[in-house]
Amino acid sequence: MKALRETAPRMSWSSWWQQLAAVMLKEAKQVTRDPSSWIIAVALPLTFLFLFGYGLSLDTTVVKIALVREDSSQDARAFGASLENSKWFVVQHATDRSQGKQLLRDQAVKATVVVPAEFGARLHSQGQTAQVQVLIDGAEPNTANYVRGYITAIWAGFLSARGMSEGTSTAPPIAIEPRYWFNPNAESRWFLVPGSMTVIMTLLGTLLTALVIAREWERGTLEALYATPLTRGQILIGKTLPYFVLAMISMAVCVATALLLFKVPLQGSLLTLGLVSAFFLVPALGQGLLISVTMRTQLAAAQLGLMTGYLPAMMLSGFLFYIRSMPLWLRFVTYLVPARYMNVSLQTVFLAGDIWAVLLPNMLFMLAVGTLFFWLTWRKLHKRVA
Repeated sequence: MKALRETAPRMSWSSWWQQLAAVMLKEAKQVTRDPSSWIIAVALPLTFLFLFGYGLSLDTTVVKIALVREDSSQDARAFGASLENSKWFVVQHATDRSQGKQLLRDQAVKATVVVPAEFGARLHSQGQTAQVQVLIDGAEPNTANYVRGYITAIWAGFLSARGMSEGTSTAPPIAIEPRYWFNPNAESRWFLVPGSMTVIMTLLGTLLTALVIAREWERGTLEALYATPLTRGQILIGKTLPYFVLAMISMAVCVATALLLFKVPLQGSLLTLGLVSAFFLVPALGQGLLISVTMRTQLAAAQLGLMTGYLPAMMLSGFLFYIRSMPLWLRFVTYLVPARYMNVSLQTVFLAGDIWAVLLPNMLFMLAVGTLFFWLTWRKLHKRVA
């Protein structure tokens, strides 16, 4: 088919804006009439927030452990009582070491603590060390580290208390008193909810615009669109702004859910939060448009949007996996992912406040990546159907 070349007649600004308003109105009607747009913009974010907010937690609250006490001394009973009275453990008593190991092998407990014979005698004797054996299930490394840390803390508290009460040792010259900034209760939900909003906005922005041009291809209306005097810039702006407004509405729903339902504090201002979200939607929507002008079907566009939007935002943004624990080459890759900068920005606004020294470089990078996506889309969008 003969190419429908884009003409560039001279027109007034009023005519240019009238044409842009017409295509925006057409796209806005498409958004309001299409149930899938509202499902993506409202139902999908709420579903993700509920899953991440309630179903995912990095906190280890109560862990079941086994206690094998081979010594009947007062000190051995006191240490066992320290474990039983801890808010972190549910203690199941085992008669001997073989039963404690069997409980660990059967995954009935996460750890087995063995208080050996002569524990009390060694505790007070000169030149000997009282030892406690701790066997931990290492299949889940995070839980194993938590259990080890909790038992170590209980053991240190037990030794300190016994030393102070019996006068066998003096108080340590240095006392460590940790204090958590930005998240005083060390609740993982305060970290996960802003991070999940990064994933949601990435997926939302990419999917909304990834289907725009592909939908026109499938419905056979692209030729009629190209036959209009609209310029490429008008097509891109007119098809992006309605989805930008829809994505900002979705962000407002996410913020309201985070503040009212999950009780996540907002140390910064709503204006700054909205500004950060607007900057992030530039690369998210731009990536979706670039996919849309590349793919000819909505299914292919949606699949490519999931792979290039959702997966990097989930895996490489620092939301679930600590970036500095990744291989060096993968750490360099994360610098190219806009979701990394959005994740840091959201956590800063929610938990720390309007710290512009952190926010401004991230926002500028997101704007630069978004500008690149829109430029590539503009170059690839030719007003021809052949």
